[in-house]
Amino acid sequence: MVQFGFAFSLLGLLLPLAAAEDGFAGWLRFAPVPCDSSCLQGLPSHLTLFNGTEGSPIETAGAELNSGFQSIFSKDLATTQSRCDTSSSVLVATLEEFRHKCNATIGIPELDQDGFCLRSAGKSVQILGQSERGALYGAYEYLSLLAQGNFSHVAYTSNPHAPIRWVNQWDNMDGSIERGFGGSSIFFKNGRVVEDLAPVKQYARLLASTRINGLIVNNVNANATLLSSENMKGLARIADVCRPYGVQIGVSLNFASPETLGGLDTFDPLNANVVAWWNNITNSLYDHVPDLAGYLVKADSEGQPGPNTYNRTLSQGANLFARALQPHGGILMYRAFVYDSNLNESDWKADRAKAAVQYFKDLDGEFEENVVVQIKYGPIDFQVREPVSPLFANLFQTNTAIELQVSQEYLGQQNHLVYLPPLWKTILDFDLRVDHKPSRVRDIISGERFNRTLSGWAAVVNVGTNTTWLGSHIAMSNLYAYGRLAWSPEDDSERILQDWIRLTFGSHPQIINTITNISMASWPAYENYSGNLGIQTLTDILYTHYGPNPASQDNNGWGQWTRADHESVGMDRTVGNGTGYTGQYPTEIAQRYEYLNSTPDDLVLWFHHVPWTHRLHSGKTVIQHFYDAHYAGAETAQTFITQWKSLNYLIDKERYDAVLDRLIYQAGHSIVWRDAINNFYYNLTDIPDQKRRVGHHPWRIEAESMTLHGYKPYTVSPFETASNVTAIVTTSNSTTGTAQTTLNFPTGTYDIGVNYYDLYGGESRWTLSLNDKVVGEWVGNFRNHSLGNSASIYMDGHSATRITFQGVKVQKGDELKIVGQPDGVEPAPVDYVVVLPAGLVD
Repeated sequence: MVQFGFAFSLLGLLLPLAAAEDGFAGWLRFAPVPCDSSCLQGLPSHLTLFNGTEGSPIETAGAELNSGFQSIFSKDLATTQSRCDTSSSVLVATLEEFRHKCNATIGIPELDQDGFCLRSAGKSVQILGQSERGALYGAYEYLSLLAQGNFSHVAYTSNPHAPIRWVNQWDNMDGSIERGFGGSSIFFKNGRVVEDLAPVKQYARLLASTRINGLIVNNVNANATLLSSENMKGLARIADVCRPYGVQIGVSLNFASPETLGGLDTFDPLNANVVAWWNNITNSLYDHVPDLAGYLVKADSEGQPGPNTYNRTLSQGANLFARALQPHGGILMYRAFVYDSNLNESDWKADRAKAAVQYFKDLDGEFEENVVVQIKYGPIDFQVREPVSPLFANLFQTNTAIELQVSQEYLGQQNHLVYLPPLWKTILDFDLRVDHKPSRVRDIISGERFNRTLSGWAAVVNVGTNTTWLGSHIAMSNLYAYGRLAWSPEDDSERILQDWIRLTFGSHPQIINTITNISMASWPAYENYSGNLGIQTLTDILYTHYGPNPASQDNNGWGQWTRADHESVGMDRTVGNGTGYTGQYPTEIAQRYEYLNSTPDDLVLWFHHVPWTHRLHSGKTVIQHFYDAHYAGAETAQTFITQWKSLNYLIDKERYDAVLDRLIYQAGHSIVWRDAINNFYYNLTDIPDQKRRVGHHPWRIEAESMTLHGYKPYTVSPFETASNVTAIVTTSNSTTGTAQTTLNFPTGTYDIGVNYYDLYGGESRWTLSLNDKVVGEWVGNFRNHSLGNSASIYMDGHSATRITFQGVKVQKGDELKIVGQPDGVEPAPVDYVVVLPAGLVD
């Protein structure tokens, strides 16, 4: 298959962008590309559509081509009558229409469902799709080439990896989005579908341009009121907006709806009245949305109702909906995210990671043919690194789809740059060796390995009303890459990224190189400063799933355990002495992970419980690796700022400033992460860092050590989320606080950073001065306005952050003063001040 990446001419080197951009266009900006008169003369001048009926993807393809040519070249395409001569035109058609109208029999390609053929030779362009949707995909492909400055002749076909390429939105009926970090819902507000669906139309464009064909519009933790008559009419409006882009909508269902909405006294999936109720609801939905893609169901998990209430199996529950959908051609996506959330950590055999196989393996072959079991890529929950879910190797007669996550729950929530495709590729390319035969995950979810016909992809995306969609311009690379990989998982992560960069920010080499460098370094850096060696992301799993809180991982019923104590750490998941999880894999993989010496370092704590002094393959002890990795990850994050600043004036100011703000925040928060994790495990193990960094910060001034007026010391919890355990807060919410100290650093130029806490529920104000001359002022509104993650009302690892003032001239003996004005519940908290020579990382 020919991929998106191409060799680009000098015409692709765009001039700096002048106009500010808010991100709403995403990668469909179609920015002007330098093209002189001879270049323009070599482009098509006409557009021919076969069967471009109103509202069809063929008509949409024509509109997109017209708009794209106007935007990229300031050139209009004249629409012509249906003709087969493409000597100076773009022809868009389905294969069937092309064969019929042009009597073509020679050189016609074979295409899979939704595949397309693109032939471009200067002024002659032919775009043929297996379906109208495929033709639209071909049109977007052609525009993508032009928008990247590629005018070369091409001739190739492109077919999808799998038929299901869906996205999931976790939108609630009240307009909130569970684990959404880009604003409120574009679909719902106040219990009903919104009136203005313009953002939905743009979202459908973005999805179609990367060949996504399905959209679940509401939360998997579903509200039954979606099925009201009024909301069904609203769903019809959403479907009408998405249909011209070949995007079919689907809905998530609450298993108990017959009882909570329908007035029945049961939701037993084998009860005749329940079956009839769901049949009627399904028929009504298809009356409103004739091309409804189907349903997504989460049952018997995390408190959600399901068939287990009536001692029915998961397959019996799934088949209830599948049979209701069958007359309409709908698909049931049934999530495999089922587990007991009341596990006992004192039970050495207890292991949440085993749940998916335990629940689903014995049901293989019992699901209806239109059921697809939707499996998270790893056995826990979107962690920074997990082994492949073994369930992929245990369902041979059941359709499966992989569930990925674009919305960065556990992974920085779009406040931290984390380019995810390299993580996804570790899963997609993994060979499970079922029956000692090649069994790559990507070949399982395509249906190829086990001869299944209905398989594919799902991703939790959670775009919102923020014009950047995900809350961050640069996070959109993950949505673009998801669509590309769902179509062709063999594609290279870096090559995909660079196509996105050219489309989103331009083709200047410095732009491409810089964003490539920081993006490709971002996942390894985040893994290093959050959680490594397979211990999982050491975030707070009991609160916001965002900042550091390693203690929250243990002594709870959720099963995301580290089993860390004074002497040892890690989950023993072996058959010989642990939970038995390794035995869920095929023999070759099970043997690899069963033994410590054959388990790779990056998953050692996932599979084995070892002493902190255990030596890894690298030669380092586990604890020293922790110290080194967290320092290395945070240090890498600091470099993102300098690299991004090299793009000033090459990118429009609005987007340049917005991304810079995020990277500055990430650099500071990576140090919060670094110190919290290192301090926690140093305190737990009492094993010092061989390099004497942990707990040793010669450039810091602890706020509680300063002379305080109107401020008082405050013990922070968790303890590791404050330097030296302690911060300062104002003595009351109406008292201005001052903290002063005499600097004893050599005279010179320094970067002065202040670590503070930015709480939800207030907008404190701070002023930093030297000898009463103001160095800088700031407001604690990062959480409330600038960042998209769930806010914290506590002084903890979620609210901890840093502001830095660069290039400050300091004389030895200068008086440094911080004045804090509290607001609301936020008591102008400060943790410490750091006075750093330029280029030094604290």
